Amino acid sequence: MIADQLVLNSKNTKTSFEKDKNSEKPLRSIAKAVSWRVIGTVDTLIISYFFVEEVVLAASIASIDFVTKMILYFFHERIWNKIGWGK
Repeated sequence: MIADQLVLNSKNTKTSFEKDKNSEKPLRSIAKAVSWRVIGTVDTLIISYFFVEEVVLAASIASIDFVTKMILYFFHERIWNKIGWGK
């Protein structure tokens, strides 16, 4: 009986470890969001400047874009992290 519990507990621990190993920590999602948004913001800044031809206005557009899309990307990553498909 005790041996069975040890075996079951070790199996549950292994399953729990494997589940955690396939999962990303929130800090990694934040780092990915920031790095991706830097790339995306430079793109937005260039495109905005091309259309409005004003650096200040283009920078304002890029700044708003940076904040809103970084927040959306973080939650998008966290949701996808919960989906087991393709892992």
